[in-house]
Amino acid sequence: MSAESGISTFRDAGGLWNKYPVQQVASHEGWLADPELVTEFYNSRRAELIKTSPNDGHRLVAELERDYDVTVVTQNVDNLHEQAGSSEVIHLHGELMKMCSSRDVDNPRFHVTLTADNYRVEPGTTAGDGSLLRPFIVFFGESVPMISIAADKAAEADIFIIIGTSLNVYPAAGLVDFVRRGVPIYLIDPKPVAAPSRSNITHIHKGASEGMRELMNILATSTE
Repeated sequence: MSAESGISTFRDAGGLWNKYPVQQVASHEGWLADPELVTEFYNSRRAELIKTSPNDGHRLVAELERDYDVTVVTQNVDNLHEQAGSSEVIHLHGELMKMCSSRDVDNPRFHVTLTADNYRVEPGTTAGDGSLLRPFIVFFGESVPMISIAADKAAEADIFIIIGTSLNVYPAAGLVDFVRRGVPIYLIDPKPVAAPSRSNITHIHKGASEGMRELMNILATSTE
């Protein structure tokens, strides 16, 4: 979703996982082994984020709120949906602009929200409970606290839109299984995606912005 804004992807060719071993910068074991490296890795990701802006795909998702009750469920850790104007965003994999206690990750008392003017965290900085301040990111192997809330939203949906995901990363990829039979599903991705074999899936073979423009036309036509 955010690739068009210039945000480095993780799994594509040339993505971050080709440059940084997953276990080194995105696992609890990696954090314990070298918290300074992990802290600086996410400092770099934030430095990249503050130089970017939402793309048309983000803006068109936000524009859907003019006519629909919209919940955005994202695997991305950036805040570009919020910047574009989306009012309800569920971050499955954490939030890049937040830090948390390394002892009590999900305790909001110890969450720290960073800003574009103050995005760097010095290695060794401590949280309110005295533990090291760590990125508020769901590391590989950790539970995904927001997945049940996202599943409930998927089960309530009258229209389900999937944008720019391989549908290979679980548990997020399993959300489509909660969508009720008969609910239209729109899949926007320029590449082939191994989507569930359901007759109500429309695959728009385009990038996020171009695909959202086509979807907006489809939705406008369907309501006429």
